[in-house]
Amino acid sequence: MYELMYPVGKFEVPNLISENHCNRWKQTIDECPTLVIDLTKSLDHQTLSWKYRPHGWTIAQVVHHMSDSHMNALFRFKLALTEDTPVIKPYLEGSWANLADYDIALTHYSLNILEAVHVKWVTILNSMDIHDFHKKSYYHPESQKNFTLGEALGLYDWHCKHHIAHIKQALLSDGKF
Repeated sequence: MYELMYPVGKFEVPNLISENHCNRWKQTIDECPTLVIDLTKSLDHQTLSWKYRPHGWTIAQVVHHMSDSHMNALFRFKLALTEDTPVIKPYLEGSWANLADYDIALTHYSLNILEAVHVKWVTILNSMDIHDFHKKSYYHPESQKNFTLGEALGLYDWHCKHHIAHIKQALLSDGKF
């Protein structure tokens, strides 16, 4: 079950976040919407309802979640760049996945949002220098810790890969979950 939940493993922060790390992670953020769109654009409603594991989310829920999560990420980056260690607002992603806007018929809107958010996010990321990734941070009250924007960038690199792997897993499962 662990492999189904974490097909790319859990996120591990490198001891020292280098400019090379940041460049690779920015590339993932840049490419993520295209990969998700390519995987899902031709799927019918039945296939969008396939799950990546027993009791997991459907492909549609994963797409909607990525859209919401990455909107939050963009806002967190903007807050950290414009305020001194802001406290961010966590949210209950599992509860959000049960709201009406996670409807399969609305999946294409979340794909559009994901694409637009990533354009804005990559624009912000490309305007930052390595010092911003090390010195700018936000406080996450759930974790009770500060996250530098370098750590956050690495986490969202992982988040993109994590959920793209979930979509691929659901497609490979042929609806058995």
